[in-house]
Amino acid sequence: MDTDGTRETRPTSAGHIPRPAAPPKPSHAPTAGPTLADWLRVPRSSDGPGVWTYGHVPRAAEEPEVTPTRQLVSGALISLLAGLLLWSLLWNGYLGKFWLWPIYMFTPDSWAHSHAAVVASYVWYGIVIGGLGFGFGRLGRWPELLRRLLRGGATRPLHSAGPARPEPGGEDDPVRWPQVRGAGLAEVADRLEGEAGGGRMNDVDYARIRRAWDSVRVDPSRMRAFADSVRDKGAGACVHPSGDRDLPVRAARHDLLARQVLLGTVEDGVRNPYARRGTSLALDPDVLGTSLLAVGPSGTGKTQRLVRPVVESLALQALAGQAAVVAVGAAGAQLGPDAAYDVVVRIGDPASVYDLDLYGGATDPDEAATLLAEAFVGDVPGIDVRRAATALAQLLGPFRTAYGRFPAVPELRELLDQVPAAFDALRRELAADGAPHAMLRELDARTRQHGAHGDPGPALADRVALLDRPAFAGFFDTTGQGRPFSLRALEHPIRVRVDLPERGHADASRMLARLLLAQFNAAAAARADRSLFAFLAFDDASHTLTAETVRGVQRLRSAHAGVLLTLRSLDDVPEALRTPLLGAVGCRMAFSGVTTWDGKRFAEAWGTEWVETRDVTHRTVFADQPLTRAIHAFRKLVTGKAVTTDAVTVRQVERERWSASDLAHAVPPGHAVLSLTSVKGERAAPLLVRLAGTA
Repeated sequence: MDTDGTRETRPTSAGHIPRPAAPPKPSHAPTAGPTLADWLRVPRSSDGPGVWTYGHVPRAAEEPEVTPTRQLVSGALISLLAGLLLWSLLWNGYLGKFWLWPIYMFTPDSWAHSHAAVVASYVWYGIVIGGLGFGFGRLGRWPELLRRLLRGGATRPLHSAGPARPEPGGEDDPVRWPQVRGAGLAEVADRLEGEAGGGRMNDVDYARIRRAWDSVRVDPSRMRAFADSVRDKGAGACVHPSGDRDLPVRAARHDLLARQVLLGTVEDGVRNPYARRGTSLALDPDVLGTSLLAVGPSGTGKTQRLVRPVVESLALQALAGQAAVVAVGAAGAQLGPDAAYDVVVRIGDPASVYDLDLYGGATDPDEAATLLAEAFVGDVPGIDVRRAATALAQLLGPFRTAYGRFPAVPELRELLDQVPAAFDALRRELAADGAPHAMLRELDARTRQHGAHGDPGPALADRVALLDRPAFAGFFDTTGQGRPFSLRALEHPIRVRVDLPERGHADASRMLARLLLAQFNAAAAARADRSLFAFLAFDDASHTLTAETVRGVQRLRSAHAGVLLTLRSLDDVPEALRTPLLGAVGCRMAFSGVTTWDGKRFAEAWGTEWVETRDVTHRTVFADQPLTRAIHAFRKLVTGKAVTTDAVTVRQVERERWSASDLAHAVPPGHAVLSLTSVKGERAAPLLVRLAGTA
């Protein structure tokens, strides 16, 4: 809805006493805003990806030719003088008396020398003067000059007609729920209309119930349950499992009907296409589904102006049953209050209610080993991730067979270090349970490979040791005593925030971030029901990306999922992955202050375009005639410049859309250059955007 920081503007309905089923009281003072009915009736239209559709009126595709004000003034003066000259000639009889014949033809003779004749004459003079003024005014473009002077010199942008606003009470009025009414559920539609008009329904309620109705249209067997829920609970029907019907606070402006969050305003300058200048820019699942990479130094507002609004938008959509979102950041990152999430995992904090499933909910040892290997050694040069996954699988498989679970962090470290007591206990357990011979063969293979040339075991043990610290005691439990969160929960509309211990355990935090990204790629692709939009947002993705996770990001768009990755610099990504990363994401964002080295990568990704250039050549004119030379000498004496002629050459040249130097030096503070690609393949050229920010 329409919010801006804590100064929220959302649909309200004044003059009604809320019932007990009303949404929870916000934690900030309300301000005047449109009612829910008015908000729903505002037309929404789009002419490209990233357009804020709420009340949008499409602009002309190309900038119209604008006559300079100086030329308009000179033309108006010339036409005025010409009109006065013609009137003077008519009035003084130099052109004859033909223009007075209507007076002679239609004036009775009895009016001669009477007051009526004088009045008729002056009326006719006024008609003639008005006709001359109209004709010469059109010729001199007086109306356009007057409009420009009244607007202070600004030109009028051309707009095309937008969609019509539905009439209140009409057949297409969204407040009346025409689709529900058309399905024969008039009583249900009346109840929902009354809830909206009585101020007991907010934008989240409307989006959630509409989502539930869409599921009824897909599966008509749910219609009775839907109708009963609306009759019993009204606007609280089909509520989110948490019972929440809104976030405790909104820090950005949202439109849940279009599933958009307002990011900023496209600058009204020559660097942007004319059709997008001055329009509002928004993000929605249609463009976030291609994933977004944002690069900018610290202090440019990546968290407040990008990550927080996007995460908040997806959290609202989760309450409406449309999305599942996971936000990952360092402890203390401003990603919203705890009450805005269903699950908050504070790794390293003993007070954390939830734990993190180290194996991502996997039950197959090979799958779990692949995810762990990617996280543990995916960033280590010279180590084959596949060999590391095989080494881990040689331990995870027998351990799960023997104990019915995967090993905890201390147990996995002992097995990787080949501690004799741990290996002997595992062998005894396998023998006692009559485990298949293949499991014993896996252990024997791991024993033979330990210490051999190229064995990834020591590197894996060193990385596991980062998690086997007193600060993480009690975390990553596999015995079933804790409350581990697994990314397999993306099947449900869940809101999750993971706080990483970046301050004291930077290496462990980066390793866990790699693990979460690998698990998200696997979980999003393995979902049986992809109707929910799954999203993972990293407040800082430094040292998080590997070759396999970059390939996984590229596959997310077909799984109805996406990621948001923010970096302080592309130097935080291995050099071999910088170009593939920019190619894997569909949306690229460069904040103000990026270096020319980073700008060069973005310039290459955005490519070039054909532009029209004008080259003006000045050539001095040498006169042969004495009179002409005298005139030229006098002109040079007055102006101080020699008489020249201008030769204009117009060419089509290919230039970079944004050069590395422009990105590094021409982007003002609080701005960013953003290109968008939708999952349908629609593209928006790089746009200079003034970011809205958060309060």
